[in-house]
Amino acid sequence: MADYYETLGISKGASADEIKKAYRKLAVKYHPDKNPGNKEAEEKFKEVSAAYETLSNPDKRRQYDQFGHDAYTRSGGGAGGAGFNAQDIFSQFFGGGGFGGFEDLFGGGSRRANPNAPQQGEDLRYAVEIDFEDAMYGVDKKINVSRYETCEKCSGSGCAGGTGKKTCSRCGGSGTLNISQGFFSVRQPCPNCSGTGQIIDKPCSSCHGQGRVKTSAPLQIHIPAGVDNGTQIRVPGKGSSGLRGGGPGDLYVVMRVRPSAVFEREENDLLCEVPIPFAVAAAGGEIDVPTISGKAKIRVPAGTQSYAMLRLKGKGAPSVRGGGRGDLRIRLIVETPSGLSKEQLELLEKFNASLTEKNNRRQKEFAERAKNFLRGED
Repeated sequence: MADYYETLGISKGASADEIKKAYRKLAVKYHPDKNPGNKEAEEKFKEVSAAYETLSNPDKRRQYDQFGHDAYTRSGGGAGGAGFNAQDIFSQFFGGGGFGGFEDLFGGGSRRANPNAPQQGEDLRYAVEIDFEDAMYGVDKKINVSRYETCEKCSGSGCAGGTGKKTCSRCGGSGTLNISQGFFSVRQPCPNCSGTGQIIDKPCSSCHGQGRVKTSAPLQIHIPAGVDNGTQIRVPGKGSSGLRGGGPGDLYVVMRVRPSAVFEREENDLLCEVPIPFAVAAAGGEIDVPTISGKAKIRVPAGTQSYAMLRLKGKGAPSVRGGGRGDLRIRLIVETPSGLSKEQLELLEKFNASLTEKNNRRQKEFAERAKNFLRGED
């Protein structure tokens, strides 16, 4: 048998917390419930439990460190010692009595919830696609929602009229059965009553004993201004009905916004790319730009270059949570004229000939940078 420190994968100077952490990890890994029928895992579980039982006790650990592994186990203090029980060690460590420790660790355990307690209905999600304009202004939308609703014929009991439920004879109403596996006991849902602890003698003909029926009905919802892709609108109580008197779930409507032909959205800011004539870019002037609330005039400064950005405060998308609007950013694109006539080309050549370095400052700066670069290549 391996040294106890090696069994737990810790050093001889390990603290009490380190011993606990190492044992917790290995005990869960090798527990027979997670490895049914695996004798090797069962033996490993016994070994790590024996190691923890010794090293977690200061007196036993001191003796173990003093006399060594072989001497200690021969004296009856180790895995072969009298009265040692791996499952008891596990249960004491994780809390609960008997087999409850392992089940409690994974969400079951002896404190199992009443199988016939009211059960909350499921939440539902429904995707809705809307136009960009509807996202900006808000809109009322009618949607068709499929959900489970309480059966009207049996009022949710699942039983035919004049009949009821009886206690399951196999599990005695507990909803679970204990099945032995060696010296371990495994708790499983009762297959006779599907874990409910009760049997329906005569199921309702409408819901077939489920207590709920699947329905599809129109529902009017309001989509507020400012929603974006992925925005969820919660409609309380419009999910599926609960079971055994449990309350309904909620409906979450998820937004899908169709792209705009004019605007791009970045959070609550809007971006609009606007082409402007070469003459306006050079001389400056006023242009009309679209906003979500109508046209607006903006002033283009003389000498504007492509990709210059102007900003209109408060002309962006509204915040779905309130608190104002974002901004509208206008990206100006200087349009080079094409398809020029002979006369236009002649005028353009005369205009170009009249320009000086002062008029084309950026060209001059670039020419200097390129000249310096090319000189370095020589």
